[in-house]
Amino acid sequence: MTGGHHHEHHGFLHHKASEEAGNHATSYNAKEEVKAHKHKKHLAEAGALAAGAFALHEKHEAKKHPEHAHRHKVEQSIAEAVTVGMLGVTFHERHEVKHAKKEARKHHF
Repeated sequence: MTGGHHHEHHGFLHHKASEEAGNHATSYNAKEEVKAHKHKKHLAEAGALAAGAFALHEKHEAKKHPEHAHRHKVEQSIAEAVTVGMLGVTFHERHEVKHAKKEARKHHF
């Protein structure tokens, strides 16, 4: 990129890189990991909220348009499943935030 900042995404390797670095770098990377997991948690919460709202919308549409009720009920069921899945991601990321904070405290003097 010319003239701008480039943010690298490390994917699954960011855990190894922080373990191999010195204590100071590990502490910094752990803080960045906390921040990243908090961000992912917030995205999952927003996704769960949006999917839940869509499920309620489809429930309303099924009542409003009985001739298309089956389609709306199917879409409602899918949106409900997505809501549950996103809540699962939210709880997973919450656990990852706690774990990353614990690691940051462990490596910080």
